[in-house]
Amino acid sequence: MKLPYEEFGLAQVRTYPLRSRASKVHASQFGRPHRKGEGMRSFLDSLPRLLAGDDFREVVAALLAARRGDRAILWGVGAHVLKAGLSPILVDLMARGFVSALATNGAGLIHDFEIALAGSTSEDVDSALGPGTFGMAEETGAELNRAITEGVGQGLGIGQAVGRYLVARQPAHVDQSLFATAARLEIPVTVHVAIGTDIIHMHPDASGAAIGEGSLRDFRYFASSVARLAGGVYLNCGSAVVLPEVFLKAVALARNAGHALDGLTTVNLDFLRHYRPQTNVVMRPTAGVGRGYSLTGHHEILIPLLAAALVEATA
Repeated sequence: MKLPYEEFGLAQVRTYPLRSRASKVHASQFGRPHRKGEGMRSFLDSLPRLLAGDDFREVVAALLAARRGDRAILWGVGAHVLKAGLSPILVDLMARGFVSALATNGAGLIHDFEIALAGSTSEDVDSALGPGTFGMAEETGAELNRAITEGVGQGLGIGQAVGRYLVARQPAHVDQSLFATAARLEIPVTVHVAIGTDIIHMHPDASGAAIGEGSLRDFRYFASSVARLAGGVYLNCGSAVVLPEVFLKAVALARNAGHALDGLTTVNLDFLRHYRPQTNVVMRPTAGVGRGYSLTGHHEILIPLLAAALVEATA
């Protein structure tokens, strides 16, 4: 068919009254300007009742419902969350009953340990890698490996071992430590390690047997916590690979043992939407039984905002 240059005729185009159309956005859902002197609760109420504004409210509601109903609230925390200065926020949430169990990776363990000992962490890799000093802090390598080896030898997981070590040692900044706080409040804390990814693995005191045994024991502790997540909430904060994979396997184990996890809410909180958190946390575990959310933004803003909403709602 050979086609001509011919303008499409618009004479027969049909229209309809705007008011007769179903619209997805209404003025009643709009945000309102914050006014000087109004408190945090008023600010949270002023957010638009649309998109992420609604998602944020629903996550807060799920956390409050879980706490009121004595359901589990599990946090998976990547290392960047600790490097972003959020330990005091999470410690406070632990004390308020918004943390039933806590999981992290090997880097999260290291940052927490250094914060407890020195009140500082996160070395300058660019300047340390060239001269060969990267990862070679004496206390981090020697003490942390010793805490793991001794604790695992006593039948503990890595999280338990390090938490108890810090409580016994009482370093200057122990009140900033998630591990010490977990030990004090008897909250399970687990560490999920990839061998060779963490600076303590470069030290002669590292025991592959202890690290492997302790991390596997922690996985089984974590799976036990996940099996109790029916009606509860799992938050993955700042882990793009390790914790989403660990969570998915724990969900698989729980379901294999007959735990349906009905009413599960999952939340991924990070400044990018990565493939594994989106599929392994937000979508797959909640399919047909619950609801998953992605809150995208910087940890140092979103986590304090989420904590403030919880504090305001329970004050």
